[in-house]
Amino acid sequence: LSPRAAMEEEVLCAVNANTFEDSAVFARDRGLDHNAVVGVLNRLAAFEFVNLAPIQNNSWELTDEAQHYVTVGTPEAQVFNAIPEEGIAMADLQGKVDTGVAKIGFAQGMQQKWFRVDKTQGSRVYRKVESIVDTVREMLLELQRANGAFEALNKANTDLLKRRQLIRAVSLTSFKVSKGPKFAMTLKKEATDLTAEMIASDSWKEETFKGYNFNARGLQPPSGYLHPLLKVKAAFREIFLEMGFEEMPTNNYVESSFWNFDALFQPQAHPARDLHDTFFLSDPAAATQIPEDYMACVKEVHEVGGYGSIGYRCAWKEEEARKNIMRTHTTAVSARMLRKLAQNGFQPAKYFSIDRVFRNETLDATHLAEFHQIEGVACDRGICLRDLLGLMATFFEKMGMPKLRFKPAYNPYTEPSMEIFAWHSGLNKWIEVGNSGMFRPEMLRPMGLPEDVHVLGWGLSLERPTMILYEIKNMRALFGHRVDINMIRENPICRLEY
Repeated sequence: LSPRAAMEEEVLCAVNANTFEDSAVFARDRGLDHNAVVGVLNRLAAFEFVNLAPIQNNSWELTDEAQHYVTVGTPEAQVFNAIPEEGIAMADLQGKVDTGVAKIGFAQGMQQKWFRVDKTQGSRVYRKVESIVDTVREMLLELQRANGAFEALNKANTDLLKRRQLIRAVSLTSFKVSKGPKFAMTLKKEATDLTAEMIASDSWKEETFKGYNFNARGLQPPSGYLHPLLKVKAAFREIFLEMGFEEMPTNNYVESSFWNFDALFQPQAHPARDLHDTFFLSDPAAATQIPEDYMACVKEVHEVGGYGSIGYRCAWKEEEARKNIMRTHTTAVSARMLRKLAQNGFQPAKYFSIDRVFRNETLDATHLAEFHQIEGVACDRGICLRDLLGLMATFFEKMGMPKLRFKPAYNPYTEPSMEIFAWHSGLNKWIEVGNSGMFRPEMLRPMGLPEDVHVLGWGLSLERPTMILYEIKNMRALFGHRVDINMIRENPICRLEY
């Protein structure tokens, strides 16, 4: 038999003889580990072979130091035995026993008046009594013989041992064991499955089947996990929808330079249109579907101006506008939506988008070549900068950023333009959280929007607030091939609290 099977048989024999009063006593009398005995009892109880009634046992346990004193004697006894009849110099005494033992033993021995010190002879130590009884060791032995029973020592002796940190109170849960409803001298393993062989041989009739636990949760099925960016994106999307915004279609990652730059009144000589800032496509290299009438209006406002502007006073090239790129911002989608709004008969509208954009950036801890942009656009007749400030105050307050500041800035397609700063209570400073402005007439009028229609817009990245919320210092650990899958599995729910 295996050790476990032998222990199981021994337990069943004791239960059958009605002598199993305490599992702790059972284990101690047989030299068994009590935890192993409890493991066997729990297994038998699961099969209803035995009933268990818990017993709370409180007792004293000897510390490691006390167990050592039981073997070699207490420090005061060791010091007494180290002093010869003719006495010994203090320095020599400390050499005969350990320094720690000598210090404790000398103090305890002097307290019990076992020895004296003659300072006239240079601190020489003599025995003051002929013999001693190591009473502390005797107490420890008595407690050991009584298996740590509380009643083994009186209160004074117990307090003495506790004061010297030689004993500690322990609590042990043991069990009184009696026969259960299915008690038997042998434990047959219950079958968990009805097999084809059992049915074919009719052996199932003699089998004992384990009952089903319909309350068990079972194995957690494998499933997907939401990335932190998706959780924060969903939170921002909810804010826009609460404010009455409509989501724009942003499924075109490839965009023409016309919609990405020219329609926004961004000059063709602007540095953002260089190779080191933008990804250009080689196939197909050029866009074919651009409204000719609208393109002519855009060309005119770039070259000679209009609507109170003198334009850029330089040649506008159609082949430059037709170059296909990976869109550098979702404002290209906003331009398409505003043009469509103008063509279908203007109605006030509020749009938003949250999607991916691409820029030819140098990769570092806070910059990626591929990231997400959040953008909000509102258009109506007679609205002004004050309305933009109100919208942003509501939007950022819902994000948990009630304290805002604005700083004048420059954007080719907005005037006035403002950078947005929010107070970060955790960092205890103002941090930049986005950009905003009112779209220029040079952008809106060629689309066909009425002169009294103004368009407000603001935007921010998705990655930066996500990094703040989830305390991620390196953006490459959030997005890209370096992402830790465990981080995605274990990240908490997004809460927009600042």
